[in-house]
Amino acid sequence: MSFSIEGKTAIVTGGANGVGCAIGRHFVDQGANVMFVDMDEDGLINELGAAKDEGNVRYFAGDLREKLTMANLLSATIDHFDQVDILVNACRQVMVTDPLGVDDDTTETMLQQNLLNSLRLSQLVARRMIKQAAGNVEGQIGSIINLSSIAARRAHPDLMAYSIATAASDQMTRSLAVALAPHKIRVNAVAFGSVMSASLQEALKENADFRGDIEDHTPLQRIASPNELAAAVQYLASDWSGFMTGQIMTLDGGRTLIDPVAAPAH
Repeated sequence: MSFSIEGKTAIVTGGANGVGCAIGRHFVDQGANVMFVDMDEDGLINELGAAKDEGNVRYFAGDLREKLTMANLLSATIDHFDQVDILVNACRQVMVTDPLGVDDDTTETMLQQNLLNSLRLSQLVARRMIKQAAGNVEGQIGSIINLSSIAARRAHPDLMAYSIATAASDQMTRSLAVALAPHKIRVNAVAFGSVMSASLQEALKENADFRGDIEDHTPLQRIASPNELAAAVQYLASDWSGFMTGQIMTLDGGRTLIDPVAAPAH
């Protein structure tokens, strides 16, 4: 069975490192055209290397908090590839929260990075998908995939802001799925547990015992590779999931089946 995305065009945010980059690279390997997006232009150039000059690879550097930047991103994608079929909102940020800090702006930052940017870009891209599919009466015209976290279902105080933002992102996924279903655009999410993301790599460097703690709280007793997450995202982007929308797919090695509140949901 093949979850083909060959010939489709995808925008992947958070493409300069970790999970976003892995998803983008996986899509390229599967024959898709990919626009890698990140604020870190040097990171994009370093990660993509010579691949950035290949015909089905482009990159865009900019701050997606700015509406003009989003518009320029979409224009650049259309200029290079003529259309956009898939959006992967993979840009995520994890920050520790002071749950009693009234002057702590972490919650606002988490909502901006993990919710609002994705919502606004999804709305913009969805309008483009609808426009380019005018007259198309068969099949789906687009797929939007949001990256979420099992933190949305946990209640760890140190990750309160991140948990709030990811829970809101899950509801955004469901709401957009209903709103866009008449236009044949599907919206789903992957809520993952411990995947070897850039933030988790940094956390493991700072705390050598953290890996053992994660593995002890994961029934499969390991941390997932970014490629395993990329494969799940590919399924949601492909026509094989054509009757699936508004769903939060969990990829956590069984962690939420046993995870106590005391174990952080990275």
